[in-house]
Amino acid sequence: MIFKTSVANLQSTVKILMTPGRGILAADESETTIAKRFEGLAIACTEENRRRYRQLLITAPTLNHFISGVILFDETIRQRSDDGRLFGTVVTELGIVPGIKVDLGAKPLAGSLDERITEGLDGLRERLQEYRSLGARFAKWRAVITIGEKIPTAYCLEANAHALARYAALCQEAELVPIVEPEVLMDGAHSLERAFEVTQATLESVFAALRSQRVVLEHMLLKPNMVLAGADSPQRPGVQDVAEATVRCLRRTVPPAVPGIVFLSGGQAPQLATAHLNAMNLLNERLSWPLSFSFARALQEPALEKWRGDPNNVTAAQQLFLHRARCNSAASEGRYTTALENEPSVQSVSAVK
Repeated sequence: MIFKTSVANLQSTVKILMTPGRGILAADESETTIAKRFEGLAIACTEENRRRYRQLLITAPTLNHFISGVILFDETIRQRSDDGRLFGTVVTELGIVPGIKVDLGAKPLAGSLDERITEGLDGLRERLQEYRSLGARFAKWRAVITIGEKIPTAYCLEANAHALARYAALCQEAELVPIVEPEVLMDGAHSLERAFEVTQATLESVFAALRSQRVVLEHMLLKPNMVLAGADSPQRPGVQDVAEATVRCLRRTVPPAVPGIVFLSGGQAPQLATAHLNAMNLLNERLSWPLSFSFARALQEPALEKWRGDPNNVTAAQQLFLHRARCNSAASEGRYTTALENEPSVQSVSAVK
């Protein structure tokens, strides 16, 4: 049973996360994932370098103008800034809500070929309590769905949907808002139509499982993929095509009770992810939920390339990061333009919406 105080806390967190014009920074890369990104830029993947990089992001000036929440990783939520404050405290004092990635990654799905299941339910109740004591107010769990010749199977969709729903129910019990992230991957040569079909089936399965596990839809957020043709597809749909397909898919599958949708970028180029989000918010349709962002690479990539582990590059890297945050903030309200994209990034440091 969720008590009135719990309901009030969950509603308050949702309200802050879905503040108009603000989105969520996904800074929750696992050590393995961030090691790959560091390696590509010849940055030593030490704990101190990871700490310094995450500090660069969360201490960027005016970040709270564009970002409402930050998803942290297990290592990161325990790290401290140069002045000794936990990272969760740093963002909380800015009016930004700290969150935590709680899944343990995707593993091969037993009884299936080339499909995966996200693990991490064992001991999750206890871990959630610890993360809440460290300042987290929301959580994230990612399921990955691959499109192939004979996949995804209904078995894979149902297994991942069940895990997402169990996670979400445990989060709400712990007074943490669950971000439910079923990602249909861009990998492959599939068409936009095939991506639409699989995304629709995935979301239908997820919401059926959420209902069966008694998850309160008003106290969660959905973090889906945009409907995109495969990265290797000869078909290159336009920005408007992607926007229309994505919104049509969401209208078919996402209940109006869900208070917000925050898209993942899924490996898209930063500017393209922003353009897609903006186009969705410009469609002449009345939507049941606000459409915002919860990007990782599409927010961080230019900053990481500039920083490269050099302390002399911190300010310039923050300017690039804030520029992407500002552009996506505008896109979440349909205000993104080419002129804004082309403004010098230094203006974003002092820009106020």
